[in-house]
Amino acid sequence: MFRFILRRLLQMVLAFFGTTLIVYALMFAGQGDPIQALAGERPVTAAQRAYLTEKYHLDATGVGGFFYRYFDYIKNLLQGDLGQSLTGRQIGDILVAAWPVTVKLALIAMAVTIVFGVTAGVIAGIRRASIFDNSTLVLTLLVLGIPTIVLAPLAQYFLGVRWQLFPATAGAEPSLYALLLPGIVLGSLSLATALRLTRTSVAENLRADYVRTARSKGLVRRRIVSVHVLRNSLIPVVTFLGVELGNLMSGAIITEGVFNIPGVGFNLFRGIRTEDGPLVVGIVSVLVVVYLLSNLVVDVLYAVLDPRIRYE
Repeated sequence: MFRFILRRLLQMVLAFFGTTLIVYALMFAGQGDPIQALAGERPVTAAQRAYLTEKYHLDATGVGGFFYRYFDYIKNLLQGDLGQSLTGRQIGDILVAAWPVTVKLALIAMAVTIVFGVTAGVIAGIRRASIFDNSTLVLTLLVLGIPTIVLAPLAQYFLGVRWQLFPATAGAEPSLYALLLPGIVLGSLSLATALRLTRTSVAENLRADYVRTARSKGLVRRRIVSVHVLRNSLIPVVTFLGVELGNLMSGAIITEGVFNIPGVGFNLFRGIRTEDGPLVVGIVSVLVVVYLLSNLVVDVLYAVLDPRIRYE
């Protein structure tokens, strides 16, 4: 297991440097005027130009200058310094204020996915071709066919404005109740995918040879499903949920924007819209770490559920 985790950690390091290099290059490389690219459409005074040149080492030009600035950014990042946005605020302070909101939203979405998606998927897999199975397949197909950019405003209008079952917007300091509707919207796509994945996995394992062997030994159906089928069926589901948790923790730009939630996705969208390069690169760098850590947890759980994986 130690060698398995060590190999995954080495892969994470390579993925981190590769991803941050690409993001940094997309934001800052190849610009005709890097200072103007930093400032966006706003005019830059001589004093501001001199300050930005010194702060971001823009006097170093060419390919060598780009890599010098990139490694200088990585050095500060590894020391916990995410830098400043173009508004003058520390990016770390922005993330400290945004993370709790995004974590709450992601946990609500994940809870909805697990409680309703995985549970319904297990029932649908056991009762394959039943009315419940066919109904869930149709409903999940409809949900998967509606993008979040359409589903979020519809849910906000009907459930928040017209019927007033939930707050229409979350506000600056949203409560758990205010985050419930956007959490359901955010988790709806994950719920549909988890349901179909669980249903398929359970149905396939019920037809496996080891299930027939267990039945021939006289084991009751409840024990076969709970002890044997579920453990094997949860392997792809755990993989999906772990990766999906990383995606949810990364911040849902559309959902947070529609419901006015001051989370990570909302700040990332604001940085992209205002062309705030340092803010975008800083947030994405942290999100890369979150995504890689969530994948590491998934790999470890995968190895626990299937011992053959750790010996690959």
